Order: sequence, then C-alpha cells, then structure tokens
Amino acid sequence: MDLRFTVVAAFTRNLRSQRTNLSGEIFEEAVLADPVLEAELLPELLADLVAASALPDLDGDDLARISAGGEQAVRRKGDRVRASSRSSFVPVLDNPSNTEWKRRRGSVKRATSQAMGVEQEKSAVYGHMFSTVVPGDVTGEAVVHELADMDLVTKLHYLRAVYYFSQSEVVDGLAITDLKRPMFPWLNVLYPLAGRIRRAEAGRPFIKCNDCGLRIVEASCSKTLEEWLDAEDDPRWRSLVPEKILGPELPFSPLVYIQFTRFKCGGMAIGYSWSHVLGDAASATNCINLWGDFLNGNDPPTKPFQLSNMQNTAQDYAPQKAPASVKQVEIANDCWLFPNACKMATHSFKITETELDKEQKGQKLQFELIAALFWSCLSKIQSGKELKLATICRHGTQAKCSDMLSNNIRTSTVKLDSSAASVGLFRLANLIVEQELDELESVEQLVDRNSGKPDFLLYGANLTFVDMRGINLFGLELKGQKPVKVDLSIDGVGDEGAVLVLPCPQRSDVTVMVILPEDQIPKLRRVLDSEFGIA
Repeated sequence: MDLRFTVVAAFTRNLRSQRTNLSGEIFEEAVLADPVLEAELLPELLADLVAASALPDLDGDDLARISAGGEQAVRRKGDRVRASSRSSFVPVLDNPSNTEWKRRRGSVKRATSQAMGVEQEKSAVYGHMFSTVVPGDVTGEAVVHELADMDLVTKLHYLRAVYYFSQSEVVDGLAITDLKRPMFPWLNVLYPLAGRIRRAEAGRPFIKCNDCGLRIVEASCSKTLEEWLDAEDDPRWRSLVPEKILGPELPFSPLVYIQFTRFKCGGMAIGYSWSHVLGDAASATNCINLWGDFLNGNDPPTKPFQLSNMQNTAQDYAPQKAPASVKQVEIANDCWLFPNACKMATHSFKITETELDKEQKGQKLQFELIAALFWSCLSKIQSGKELKLATICRHGTQAKCSDMLSNNIRTSTVKLDSSAASVGLFRLANLIVEQELDELESVEQLVDRNSGKPDFLLYGANLTFVDMRGINLFGLELKGQKPVKVDLSIDGVGDEGAVLVLPCPQRSDVTVMVILPEDQIPKLRRVLDSEFGIA
C-alpha cells in the first residue's frame, strides 16, 4: 500500500509542473499489483495521468488488463473499497504542492479515531495517524544507491531511537506542518531514505531511489513526560517508535519511520526507526540532526549527497578462515529480521564518572573496562556457558553529508583461554585491547564472494559490545531546544545479546543499553548492584 502515496504525490507534481517523471514501472508496482488499488485509484487517476503523458512506460497490455479486470476487482474487494474514505486518504499525501490537507485534516482524525481498536484505546499511547513524506523534487529516473558489503551484513538489524523534549513555548509552537515542512528539502539531499529495496538479477539488494517516501506517525500520550520517564518499565520507549521491519514485500517497505508523540503536559517524543542497511548509528544520528538543521533554518549542506555506484562484482579471493564475528542465518519469505529462539528485552544503566574512576584506577580504558564489566557479569549468570568469545564493534570517523550513509563499523573478535568470569576485571579490559582481532576485511570478502545474497547476523552472533560513544546522539535540536533524554537500541539482535555503550549529555558519564534474553536481565541487574553498586 505504500507506493500509492508516491503515485498520487507524483501525479500532483506532474500536473502542477507539467513534468512527465512518473514512470509506468512505479505505477504498475503501486496500483496494478493490488486489485483494491486498481478499483480505488484507477477511475480517479488513470485518465488524467495518460492525458498528462505522465506514464510513458505504460503499454497497451496494461491498459487492456485494467479495462478487463477493473470491474471484477471492484466486486471482489467492494466492501474494502467502500470502507476507504477519500477524505481519509488524500490528506496523508503530504507534499509542498498539496494545499488542501489542512481543510480535510479533521475528517482524517475522525476516521482514524473510529478505526482504533479497544486495546489501543486502553493504551497510554493512542490516536495514531499515518502519512508519507516524499522529497520536494523528483529525484529522477533509474537512480540507484548500491549497498556496500557492510551494509548487507547489517541488513537484518534496525536502530530505534526516541528523543524526549520537555514542554516549552518552542515545542508548543511546533505544529505537525512545521515538523514535516523541513523534510522536503531534507529528503532532496538524502533521497535514498525515501527509496525502496530492490534486487539485481544476480540477487544482490540495492536501493532504488524512487521517491516512495518515509512514513510519519502522529500519536498522543495520556501521561506527562515526567510520569513517563519516572515509570519503572524500562522498555517503555518501544511505544514511542515504530517497530517496523523490511519485508516480506520489500518494494513496499519504507526504510525510515518517524513518530511524533505529544504528552499530556505538552512535551514531545520523536521516535526514529532506521534500517541499518542504510548506515550505522553515526549515519542515523547525523541524518536526523540534519533534519533538525533544516527545521532551525540553517543553511543546507554545500556538498550534496553522493550516491554509491560501486560495481559489486564477485572477485576471486584467497581462501580464508571464516570470520567468527558474523553468522550466516536463514530467514523466511524475505522478512529481514532474525527469528530469535528466545524473547529478547532491553535495559539501560547509567554509569557515572565516579563509578568509572573507581574501576579504572587512573587508566583510560573506558569502553574496554565497561565491556569487561558486563562480560564478566554475564559469564557469572549463565550456567554452563563460559563466554570465551565476544565481538567488538567500533564506529569509525564520520564524514559530512557526501558520505553520510555508510556502515563504517570496524568489526573484531576477542577470544579468551578461559571464562571471562575467571579473569580479573582490569586484566580482562587489557586483554580486549591486546587480543582484539580485526575481521573487517574477511567479513566483507565473505559477503562479496556470495554476491551479497546470503543473510548474516552481526549483533548477537556472539556476545557483542558496541562502542557508540563517538556518535552525536544529542545533536538534534528543535529551534535551539535539546532533548532531555535519548533512548537508543538495536532490534534484530541474536540470542547471544549485545551491549551498547552510549554517550550521555555529561560527557564523562555513559549509558549502557543491554539487549539480552529476557530472563537474563533481572540476574544481571542483581549482580551489577551487589558487586559494583550499579543499579
């Protein structure tokens, strides 16, 4: 259903600007692939599109099929077609050229409210409304963003972030139109975010930059921001960010979702769902920070985004030992998410400078010491498992806009001779430095040898420690106002779990987000509290 928004948005642009950029391919994938959309949109759009010469690639066979199948589609899906209100459909096509959406917005809210189920009404977060934002300008025909080997290694993972903003005149004054308007020039710069996944003939995925757009969600919360943040339920942030994945219909799956949730007190949360195949955490935060720059009226980047047009052809490599940091997995029906054998959960810990200094004993091994601390504690709570192997992921230096979309992750492994629980904390931190084995090249070769077709698991293939201290996590500003808190996690983590080391507003402190099997988190909290005073 996603591409129908692109059809109508492109249709509007074409008629207003007299352009003919809407290809028959997009129209076929958006409308002709779905009998409901055939019945719903063709009577309204087809004559005008053809008259405007906006479908140069639509052939006679397609037109004949439309004529023969239209009435049957209406009869087969009649109830659904009648249930869809035109007033609830058109306003979600947010585009600079659409001037009627404000007038119709009230009817959208009423239709959305009536569709809410009983369970959603009972939830603290309610009233969800969905829309799609596309680039302000047409990107062009056959524009492709090739995916690098490390992009494909991370394709089963998703970054979920929530930014919390306190009530203020600034936040109160930001209507949804104010939040969406900067997205049009933003997506003009970062147009791959509005694209969709396709596969080359050899099976390797790439991003087709076809202006299908990213999904926007509006919601309300019955609690105040203070009540929400004071709640003991640590995974509370999940209600504030869409947990969508790519697939099983890849051509219809948005790569990015943004949810705006208004709290009862007037505060706001911005939930940000990012497909890791686009880039790493530094890329994700840099991109949304750039949206904030547009919102604040800052000048756009002087150097435009450069597409990756690398030639991804398999090469002959000398035989190498398979990297231990990733694991090849099987997924079903092109659903880009690893099927865990157990239920995973998250919990965050704040570690202060005082607590770090007490453990570091004057030596600056902040990340390694935190990794050692959690590695040791997890070894103690997992009976029958010695946890001798761990994966280390470190983010490289991020360039500016031209290189903003990349998975610049240095992947390595550390293998111990004995259980981490039997090694002293400071000694374990030093072993992480001394025995870290760089596997980036072998990982990339593994993907390239298989033409990018197999599916791999990075986070959670082994117990994984991710150093994210260098990302600009608190760089998003709304008219000069910074978030009071940011939650960041990764979905799609394997059963071995992951530990993310994140920056805090106070540079000397860190936040540690753990993604582990649900039954391990209470045990880990008890050990950290009793042995190290970390709650």
